[in-house]
Amino acid sequence: MQKLLFTFLCFLSLNLSASDTLNVVATASIFADMAQNIAGDAPLRISSIVPIGGDPHIYEPTPRDARLAAEADLILMNGLTFEGWLKELIQNSGTSATVKLITEGVTPIESTRYENATDPHAWMDAAYGLIYIKNIKDALVTLDPDNAEMFEFNYQVYKQQLEEIHQSIQKQINSIPEKQRVLITSHDAFRYYGNRYGLQLESVLGVSTDAEVQTSDIMRLNKIIQENKVPAVFIETTVNPKLLKQLATDNKVAIGGSLYSDSIGGKDSPAPSYLDMLIYNTNVITEALGKAVDSSDTSTAEKSGIPIWIYILGGILLLGLPVLLFGRKR
Repeated sequence: MQKLLFTFLCFLSLNLSASDTLNVVATASIFADMAQNIAGDAPLRISSIVPIGGDPHIYEPTPRDARLAAEADLILMNGLTFEGWLKELIQNSGTSATVKLITEGVTPIESTRYENATDPHAWMDAAYGLIYIKNIKDALVTLDPDNAEMFEFNYQVYKQQLEEIHQSIQKQINSIPEKQRVLITSHDAFRYYGNRYGLQLESVLGVSTDAEVQTSDIMRLNKIIQENKVPAVFIETTVNPKLLKQLATDNKVAIGGSLYSDSIGGKDSPAPSYLDMLIYNTNVITEALGKAVDSSDTSTAEKSGIPIWIYILGGILLLGLPVLLFGRKR
């Protein structure tokens, strides 16, 4: 009888423990990582719908995701046309979770191609990242006010780290020769990053990876690479690199590296967190674009520093001299 009572109490204790744990579900791994840094040791279970390495633009939710949403107490979403599948998932799951828009306060970049569409990649700008983490902190405080003090402390530490990274990114980008500050990627995920830190952004695909490549886009990129003598282009970890590699081959430029945009990396990757992602991307971009451009294909006039008009004038004189001599003999 005592053994049976002990077993019942253990079972009851486990159930109470489980009910004390609140479920926070983020739509993508970047936001789940932000939430985990702020949550710290609080009794929160934080999950991501799109797994690490997945592409949120073309993601198709699974029955497991419906269960996650159904059990969630809080869902963190980016919005800005990022999770086109989320509304249906929430409806199908029947969840009663609070849905928090974590880009509240961000000024979105409007799409130049599609009406009422916006660029969702605001987290690539560390200054906007500060808005993300404050929104997440506020949402966690509302969800679990008993741990508000812990959330505030963790948030302040995290905020300081992000502010330092923001300043470091600007210094690194400023070290790239101005004409070479052209970032060419697989899809248009770095517009906020470029606008903030001073890079011209170009891409094969548009804001979403679920788009068709136009011949005009390839021609445009070829021209940009040639005119600006861009030393490198960049592939992305969540996007098929085939088109970017072909672009690099056709223009005889290097692949500068693989950048993280819509997902952080695994624990053994160079970007296992949001902060690591910003640091790693910036290091790769700076190293590749900061390299001296090979000027072996420049003209003799450019190499010697002699103005080109002197060479043109010399050519005219050389061509005209025989005519003058011949005319005098006659």
